[in-house]
Amino acid sequence: MRSSLAPGVWFLRAFSRDSWFRGFILLLTFFIYTCYHMSRKPISVVKSRLHQNCSELIHPINDTHSLNDTTWCSWAPFDQNNYKELLGAVDNAFLVAYAIGMFISGIFGERLPLRYYLSAGMLLSGLFTALFGLGYFWNIHMLWYFVLIQIFNGLAQTTGWPSVVTCVGNWFGKGKRGLIMGVWNSHTSVGNILGSLIAGVWVNGQWGLSFVVPGIITAAMGVITFLFLIEYPEDVDCTPPQHHGGPEEKEDNPEDPGNGPYSSRESSLDTATRCSKEPSTQPAAISFLGALRIPGVIEFSLCLLFAKLVSYTFLYWLPLYIFNVAHFGAKEAGDLSTLFDVGGIIGGIVAGLISDYTNGRATTCCIMLILAAPMMFLYNHFGQNGITSSIVMLIVCGALVNGPYALITTAVSADLGTHKSLKGNAKALSTVTAIIDGTGSIGAALGPLLAGLISPTGWNNVFYMLISADILACLLLCRLVYKEILAWKSSMSRNRGYKEI
Repeated sequence: MRSSLAPGVWFLRAFSRDSWFRGFILLLTFFIYTCYHMSRKPISVVKSRLHQNCSELIHPINDTHSLNDTTWCSWAPFDQNNYKELLGAVDNAFLVAYAIGMFISGIFGERLPLRYYLSAGMLLSGLFTALFGLGYFWNIHMLWYFVLIQIFNGLAQTTGWPSVVTCVGNWFGKGKRGLIMGVWNSHTSVGNILGSLIAGVWVNGQWGLSFVVPGIITAAMGVITFLFLIEYPEDVDCTPPQHHGGPEEKEDNPEDPGNGPYSSRESSLDTATRCSKEPSTQPAAISFLGALRIPGVIEFSLCLLFAKLVSYTFLYWLPLYIFNVAHFGAKEAGDLSTLFDVGGIIGGIVAGLISDYTNGRATTCCIMLILAAPMMFLYNHFGQNGITSSIVMLIVCGALVNGPYALITTAVSADLGTHKSLKGNAKALSTVTAIIDGTGSIGAALGPLLAGLISPTGWNNVFYMLISADILACLLLCRLVYKEILAWKSSMSRNRGYKEI
């Protein structure tokens, strides 16, 4: 009679060596990009501290400001009436640099070792984040200093996204990619939440620490990345994942239920094994124009432009909106704004789960974008009527706004970067990811800039701008949604034919 296995042995057998390494890479890249987003968030929380109404505060001894000066406690140069435009310029310095650098970053990401590239990027990002906060301790009041730091930080942060998506794409195949990456992409919202909470600790005192502490954590994570990141499964004798196969695969055909409008079937195990046995044959990196010719890249890139415009406007301006409209304190407004990111976690997971089940990435994004428009309208008009309604609407808005954004930047980018037209060349993944996220980053730069320019005319106009961008993002996916519907109809017809036979 055979003895039963000890629980520990059974556990080790259940989870293979490959699974352990894949789980480790997923967790490590999760923490990496959590740190990237954590270091971006403090500026949105500290905005309400850089310019505030000081009429109810007591003037310190030896203060040289006039008794009628209501902004004496603000931080110059943001103590003037044009403070919203100046804060918008600081935001935009980061976001424009990020958008421009992203298109270049993907090209470097394909040609440089990801471990070195990511480590250097995190160290530089941590440095520039900390330098922004040191402006408080060094008593710097020059706008150009903060703008310059933001430009350099924006360029440093472009190393993150193409690299982590490429690394995860190297380890995971297409099966259940939407769910896996939906859960994994919650690092964006987790980083925003951590950044808000950390910044909130010091926002009413030495606000410079709101930047210095996240900067130190990000740099420390860069060192961990250098020591432990594994770029390819083959580097530790693990089995590479199955992407799309070679030229023997069928072309995209809406009449073939196995093919979506921008995806195809898995490659065979023989192809994956053959690739693992010939590590010396490295495919050439794809060109920028070659990546644009992949079906679906242009539509999803333009859709992400408007989706990210909405998401990043909330990211950078939501705490100030709550501070001004709901009249919460700076710390309370920052803490309440994290609920939007809690909703983003839920939305990313739900979007990935639904898109995996239906094989309809574009349709899933489109439906969530359609629902997001009326929800933003309701939040602006009724969200501040009570704390309960504010909490519920923030979570729902976060889910509907960030769900499509998360799906496009993760599962869709990975799908397109391993498209069957590339004949198994997964080296295109970094460039495709950079194109999609770089185009989206243009919207991320425009959103906060427009919010800074429009908000003096009233917050209602800011929300009308966000709703318009949301509708445009939805319209850009119409062609892909139509192709997905054709594929579903063909699949249903074929299934009915099988039943009749």
